[in-house]
Parts: sequence; C-alpha cells; structure tokens
Amino acid sequence: MSELAHHLLIPDWPAPAGVQACVTTRAGGVSQPPYESFNLGDHVGDAPEAVAENRGRLTAEFAIQPAWLKQVHGVVVADADPGIIAEADASWTATPGIACTVMTADCLPLLFCDRSGTRVAAAHAGWRGLAGGVIEATLDRLALAPEEVLVWLGPAIGPQAFEVGLEVRDAFTAVHRQAAQAFVPGARPDKLMADIYALARLRLAARGVTAVYGGGFCTVSDPRFYSYRRTPQGGRFASLVWLTPR
Repeated sequence: MSELAHHLLIPDWPAPAGVQACVTTRAGGVSQPPYESFNLGDHVGDAPEAVAENRGRLTAEFAIQPAWLKQVHGVVVADADPGIIAEADASWTATPGIACTVMTADCLPLLFCDRSGTRVAAAHAGWRGLAGGVIEATLDRLALAPEEVLVWLGPAIGPQAFEVGLEVRDAFTAVHRQAAQAFVPGARPDKLMADIYALARLRLAARGVTAVYGGGFCTVSDPRFYSYRRTPQGGRFASLVWLTPR
C-alpha cells in the first residue's frame, strides 16, 4: 500500500464492482503549513507546484483522470471532462477512467452511481447549492429511475457545528415544509444549528431516492479533513467517483 492509499477514506456503500470511489484527507502530500499536506485546491493560496504534485499523486494512485471543477455554489452539472475546468458544482460521466471530482472543506460532497455501474456523478453542496437544487439537477442529468440510484454522503460540517441564520431555514422550508426538522435553536435568538445531512436526505427522498449511505462526519471536529470554519486559511480535500474499464 502506498503512503497516499494509507490515508484515503473509502466510501462504505454497496456500489457495484465497476464503481470506485475515494475521499482524500489532509495527509499524504507535500503542501506546507497552513495547507499541510495533501491540499488539492488551486485557489486557496497554496504553492502551485505543491498542488500539482498532490494532484499528480492522486492521478497516479488510481490511474484515473480527475475532472476538476471551478465550484461556485451553484447548480450547474457538467459533463466530466479532464481537459476542461468547467464552472459547475457537479459533474457526471459514463466513461470509464474519468473521475467526477468535487473539492470541499465543510460543504457536503455527494457521490452517485447506478446499480448497474454504467454512470457516476459527484456534487458539491453548500447550503446555497443544496437549497438551490444541485441534487435535483444531478439526478436529472443522470436520467435514472430513482430506485436505480445509490448515493453516498461524504465528510461535511456536522450538525453540532453548522450555525446558520434564519434565512437558511427559510430557504429550505419554502420548498419542503418538513425541512424545519433539520434545524434546532442555536446559542443566539437569530441563529440555528443545521443538519446538512438531514437536508440532503430529505431532498433525495423527495425525488424517490432512498438508497442513501454515509453521513455522520464532522469536518470541523475531525482533524483528518480540511475545515474552513476551523481554519479559514487552509486547503481542500476531494471526493471522487469513477467507473473502471469493463
């Protein structure tokens, strides 16, 4: 096992044999403080040569071509293309060897596949993207029957750490009244604590997708992961999913 492989998180979900996925952590790279060490974000102030080396190690580890995105907290779903840095917050592919890739540091990464192992997708969901419909947009691009979809929820900010304003609850309850259950009072009258995992599961269930796995992480309290709330000047980790050649 390589040094990098030792530090990776492998999703625990019943994906078919032809679907592979992983989540990177802070360990296994060459970035210097405050980005130590496996930062994959090229937009956070880290040395470009360090980011390139880290990305190269990831590519070599699995012999894949990650399709990196310029994420903007929106709902655009791109065709995964390693040759283009699309401005989007999700991507999908049916081509083996191309990895749908999203970077996060508190936002929620979601990985998708179908039970037959013919297509995969990855989405980046901060609260704005989640409320705006990035999950629904990703499902639309996959064009699968809901019962054929498997979803894994990756490491994100946990409900004990995700303090938000009242407008965040309003954005979700305007679409699904039951989303109110994902919020509890915060330490101040104008603040709430939000459960981003519960909100994602609600949006998936509303589209008939119930084979949902993962969740239960907290990037703020788990030092394996970068967290913007814990350390604003820091790196980004990646969540990837891809098809292996048949």
